[in-house]
Amino acid sequence: MGNKFSRTFWTANMSELFERMAYYAIFIVITLYLSQTLGFSDIEAGIISGLFSGGLYLLPMFTGAIADKFGYRQSILLAFVLLTIGYFSLGTLPLMLEGKGLVTYGEKTVFSGLQESGWRYMIVPIMIILMIGGAFIKSIISASVARETTSENRARGYAIFYMMVNIGAFIGKTVVDPLRSIIGEEAYIYINFFSAALCVISLITVWFFYKGAKTEENGQTIRDIAKGLVRVCTNGRLMALILIVSGFWIIQQQLYATMPKYVIRMAGEAAKPGWIANVNPFIVVVFVNLITRFMSKRKALTSIIIGMFMIPVSALIMASGNLFEGEIFGVHPITVMLIIGIIFQALAECFISPRYFEYFSLQAPKGQEGLYLGFSQLDTFLSSILAFGLSGFLMSKYCPDPAGFATRAEWEAASANAHYIWFWFAGIGIVSAIALLIYAKVTAIKDKA
Repeated sequence: MGNKFSRTFWTANMSELFERMAYYAIFIVITLYLSQTLGFSDIEAGIISGLFSGGLYLLPMFTGAIADKFGYRQSILLAFVLLTIGYFSLGTLPLMLEGKGLVTYGEKTVFSGLQESGWRYMIVPIMIILMIGGAFIKSIISASVARETTSENRARGYAIFYMMVNIGAFIGKTVVDPLRSIIGEEAYIYINFFSAALCVISLITVWFFYKGAKTEENGQTIRDIAKGLVRVCTNGRLMALILIVSGFWIIQQQLYATMPKYVIRMAGEAAKPGWIANVNPFIVVVFVNLITRFMSKRKALTSIIIGMFMIPVSALIMASGNLFEGEIFGVHPITVMLIIGIIFQALAECFISPRYFEYFSLQAPKGQEGLYLGFSQLDTFLSSILAFGLSGFLMSKYCPDPAGFATRAEWEAASANAHYIWFWFAGIGIVSAIALLIYAKVTAIKDKA
């Protein structure tokens, strides 16, 4: 193979590009879709989206084993069929309910969902379909890159893969804002058809060009993975690390859980959450290699601790938007401070993410590093559920939906302390950072004993 890449390699990477575009086009507005299109409360929307996001980080451990047994080509085709059905269903569900669930608040008539009907809960099986399809993609594409590269070109192969992930995420989050400016809140419906179309393109591409890497006859079974999960969950040292680092991800995931609703409600309908969210991957791509090199001679835990103390600062910056009156450089102050806070979040991620996997592997028993690294994203699984769930409660309490109030004045009174949301997340970040310092001291003492 040399330094050249196979057709299957390029097909897998193009599929990843389209799948990430489809996913992030939806995920950046998922809580808005659930609340403003289907009429779920902020709390319900947070719980649903949190379980969906969490499942996407837990299920790949198991779908990877299924793909090893039944073949990558068959599994990836199944994945895109499921994703196409799921995204198309997200778009058609509210259209099927059109004309129903209309409620008037003051002078505004909005679609509030069918509170008195179980129809809106059709979103649950749709989300499960999307979750399973997405879990297959997460496990298969990265494995395909590994199997379609050699020791000579593997580093470059994963660099291409990482680039595709970030390009797809960037484009996907960018698409929704222009669509919102053209058709308004109906964009949360029609963006699903855009994602479904991308999955159809990927399905056709895989059908004709993906020949499939060879699968391992002796791959792990579902039972093996379940036993490994129990082993990790009963390792007190690892679980303490997972729970502590989850504090970082709880704040980081507010990029999707809280920010889109918060900026639209506080800064106005002209706000562009997709563009704001893209600040994060831009900063990470620009600075991650520089920061990793700068910290290369320092311990992994030192780098992680620096990032952990940066993350509560980001939340405090986001809370400060209401301190300013008038625009800043022609932009609403809420938007400006959110962007600055996200920059700090991204820099914290640069200190934490590259070194976390390194440090995590060192906590695993010798000879079992591979098994334990397979569960290294348990922190993201836990934080997804907690981050979205907590966001729903905080949004409902401090920054409720304006559509539920007869006048703007009533809503302004109810949301006067909206910035308190970020104080809660700053508190979580501070507790997590201090807990990591204590963890470092305790483990250092144990290692010397």
